[in-house]
Amino acid sequence: MRRTRIPGTERRSARLRARLATTIVLALTAPAFLPGAAEADLERPTATEQWTTRTLAPGVTVRTGVLRHPGTRHAWTVTVQAPARTRWTTNDPDAPLTWAEVATRGWAEDTARELTEAGLRPRVESVRWPRYADTPHGVMGYRVRIGRFATQAEARTAASAVTAAGFHPAVSWTGYDIQEPADRQNVQVAVMDPKTFDGTVEATHDGNVAQRETTSAVARKLNSLVGVNGGFFVLSPGDGVPGTMSGIGAYEGELESMAVGSRSALLLEDGGHRIRVADLTSTLTARAGKATYDIQGVNRVPGTVRDCGRPGSTPSELPWQDVTCRLADDLVRFTDAFQADLPTGPGTQVVLDASGRVVSVGARGGRVPAGGYVLQGIGRAADWLTAHVEPYGRVKVGETVRTTAGRRVVLDADDSLVSAAPTLVRDGRIDIDAAAEGVVDPAYTSFGYAWANVRQPRTLAGIDRRGRLILATVDGRLKGGSEGFTLYEAAAFMKSLGAVQAMNLDGGGSTAMAVNGTLVNQPSDAAGERAVGDTVQVLPADR
Repeated sequence: MRRTRIPGTERRSARLRARLATTIVLALTAPAFLPGAAEADLERPTATEQWTTRTLAPGVTVRTGVLRHPGTRHAWTVTVQAPARTRWTTNDPDAPLTWAEVATRGWAEDTARELTEAGLRPRVESVRWPRYADTPHGVMGYRVRIGRFATQAEARTAASAVTAAGFHPAVSWTGYDIQEPADRQNVQVAVMDPKTFDGTVEATHDGNVAQRETTSAVARKLNSLVGVNGGFFVLSPGDGVPGTMSGIGAYEGELESMAVGSRSALLLEDGGHRIRVADLTSTLTARAGKATYDIQGVNRVPGTVRDCGRPGSTPSELPWQDVTCRLADDLVRFTDAFQADLPTGPGTQVVLDASGRVVSVGARGGRVPAGGYVLQGIGRAADWLTAHVEPYGRVKVGETVRTTAGRRVVLDADDSLVSAAPTLVRDGRIDIDAAAEGVVDPAYTSFGYAWANVRQPRTLAGIDRRGRLILATVDGRLKGGSEGFTLYEAAAFMKSLGAVQAMNLDGGGSTAMAVNGTLVNQPSDAAGERAVGDTVQVLPADR
């Protein structure tokens, strides 16, 4: 198998290789295959937990915890990246790269051989699939690493030798690996009992779906007891309008974004006094006279579908996390919660008043009128609008939200929902449908690897047997020394809290929890707390 080199890197002489090897202090290990481990196979050191608890109101408590595995010894290491195939392009800084940590055994063996010839001492580690419900079991692939270092600076120095040898290295912290227990995980857990709490719980986009705001700022504005970040949303203008949701979202009973495939959602009904987690789909249909056309989006740029998952979208009609798909023929509804300039470009726009009467038909652009809504069509959808909609005519829009079991979800004014992925716990058992919800792809192991299988900051939601809402966060990326959870660890943690249903909300740099308007976790972004799309807020009755 041929060695893969970085374009433009020249082959080094044996003398230079030897000089590089002797000038860098490496934690050397002979090339060897080290067994990976599935979660159940790990012999974990005894974990310790330290908790503090406070009651914010009758029925609302917050617990702050530190989970440790004493005796754990992590290190910085150098991981040699393998070239990976991709089926998409993206503007998301957290999205998968074109280089992968895990590849085939053949690649790993050849790479280790080449590195040894360059005077380095690699090790090859097997990596196993986590116990997802819908992916293969056993060995996922192999990775190549060099050294164990006390500091990140030492690892970076070693990485320069790997680069000089013609390979693509990355500096890694072994505490993010599922193969080793975490040293420390800083967690926040809020529990709301709807039987004793006299306030409400609601998802909110703070009145404008075309904006981003921090979780703590929304919490202060609403006088919230507890607030956490909500679902996935658009970060970059290349992927749509920043702040708009990339999954189903409803606030005060109004559907403000559509589902992308069938993905997990947290439903807060009757002001949060009835709570459930369910995989949801959504359909909308525009009717003008006897003619109908399917609406594919709400409050998003026509032709641009973040996280894919809509009929006709390319390159995938299935949900794909952090991938932006395209639709050539697309009909999108805009509500008056979209308080920004409407997208412009080719196509047709219809402006309607609150009763569904057509105010105008013409070019795309302008603003949504208060109390009204707008339809924008491109491709065949634009042709349909032109052929069937006239000024002063009427267009009716029907919408249906269903669970995967086919049960209809009827949204009232005191209902709301947020969506992310994947499901973690179902009927009291860990049941992670990672492939079905598009956060990993068994055919492309690089897709979603760091997102799902490496420890990250996470925000989680669940319900226990008593019907109580559990909202939890874990810090990651070594903020306060905390390493985060893998998806499987997140599921196990929620199950340990008594959750019988649980799901993953948005995480990474978005993870945030505010208590009484004050941020209580340590977000991982260098700039601090990230402005997000929607949030979940626990609100007192007397706010």
